[in-house]
Amino acid sequence: MLTGGGAILEGLPEIAEQIFDLPIRRGSPAGIGGGLADHVASPAFATAVGLVQRAHVQWLRDMPAGGGGAISRAAEKLRGLLREFFQ
Repeated sequence: MLTGGGAILEGLPEIAEQIFDLPIRRGSPAGIGGGLADHVASPAFATAVGLVQRAHVQWLRDMPAGGGGAISRAAEKLRGLLREFFQ
C-alpha cells in the first residue's frame, strides 16, 4: 500500500511491485464526507486523514458522559465539526 504524495507519481506502483515482489496499490482515504472530501480524497492525504479519523474515534471513546462547563461546550462544538467533516 503506497500513501503520500509519492504514491501519485506515475509508474511508482509498478516499480514497487518489481522491487518488493508483492502486489501494490495506492491508498486513498476512505469514509470521508463533508465539504473537504473532494480536497483530501487523494493518496497524498491518506495518512493524515487516517490519523485524524483515529484520533476522533479515540476522543469519542474517552469523552466523559455529561458535564456542562465551557470545556464541555467547546468539546461538543469540535465533535460536531469533526462529525460533519467525516460524514
